[in-house]
Amino acid sequence: MKVLHLPYTVGGNPQGISKHLNLLGVNSQTWTLYQNYLSFAADKVIFSSKDRVIIREIKRLWALRYIFIFDTVFFNFGTSLYEPFVIPNEQSLSRLFLFGLKMHQAYVSFMQKIELTLLTLLNRKVFIQYQGDDARQGDYCLSHFEISPAQKVEAGYYTAEKDALKRKQIETLTHLARKTYALNPDLLHVLPKGSEFLPYSHISLEDWAPNYTQLEMRPLRFGHAPTHRGVKGTDLILEAVENLHNAGYDFEFVLIEGLSNQEAKKKYASIDVLIDQLYAGWYGGLAVEVMALGKPVLVYIREDDLGFIPEQMRKDMPFIQAKPNTIQDAMKQVLEMPRAELVTLARQSRAYVERWHDPVEIAKRIKSDLDAAANEARK
Repeated sequence: MKVLHLPYTVGGNPQGISKHLNLLGVNSQTWTLYQNYLSFAADKVIFSSKDRVIIREIKRLWALRYIFIFDTVFFNFGTSLYEPFVIPNEQSLSRLFLFGLKMHQAYVSFMQKIELTLLTLLNRKVFIQYQGDDARQGDYCLSHFEISPAQKVEAGYYTAEKDALKRKQIETLTHLARKTYALNPDLLHVLPKGSEFLPYSHISLEDWAPNYTQLEMRPLRFGHAPTHRGVKGTDLILEAVENLHNAGYDFEFVLIEGLSNQEAKKKYASIDVLIDQLYAGWYGGLAVEVMALGKPVLVYIREDDLGFIPEQMRKDMPFIQAKPNTIQDAMKQVLEMPRAELVTLARQSRAYVERWHDPVEIAKRIKSDLDAAANEARK
């Protein structure tokens, strides 16, 4: 079995899965179109940041050879190698530039059909994982959730056109997939029946040893590391920090942005408590990393989504609930908590990651699914 994870790094989760599949004896690689500032290592980066469009498309066409090299492909971020896209703000573009974009748009859509047809004809086994905004749709969030990122992001982040394209891509790709996974449970509202919740598995636990700092003789230190300030609720967090300081509470606040994963890791190790995200309804891969380091997490967990996860996982959750309208109270609760109690919560956070985000156990589950698909193909 030869497995390829494609076409992005998506918070390092494809790399984490691939690494631990290899440890289990599966020949697995990760290719990514782009490398981003987080710098999760991939076996192959297809595009250079300096490449022009025509060069990128030549490189992507050459990368299409993956279909003839690998018998299994594990797509991520809701797309295949060729990713159809929506053209935003068409009215603001020159006619010539818009024509060029529409030609490129048509080309990419056509090439995805070629790609998926080849995968079908050659009987390649397809898996796919969704992680967040690759499946999350603004219109669904606004009509079904009291609190969601759709209420907070800038205009154009979610649009009717983008939502429609996501639905079309979900239908196209999951129809082809032997198994569809979601790393955030809210996505299972919009994915087909039979899709499964899959916990984050991007870190090796031995590389993230706990560092229980909560008893150090200094003011308590909160940390917050947004990749998108609107989605994470950063403005409300900063407002709560200012209000609590003005009320006389003595604590430190560390804002962590724009760093590679390894650079950010050093910052995470120095904080006592993480404030994660206030709108998504679930915790991110960042929270898994910081909990592994022995740090409690404030985050908004949406109760209506918990039916998609194992019952025992729900019972084990060590999080401090923090909604957009309660973040200040949640931080105040932590500041007034005895340090010994905070350490207990920190140890529970590490134990939770060991129990539910063990990458070896998750890789075993995925390998079982890969083996089942391979055996089915032989019949």
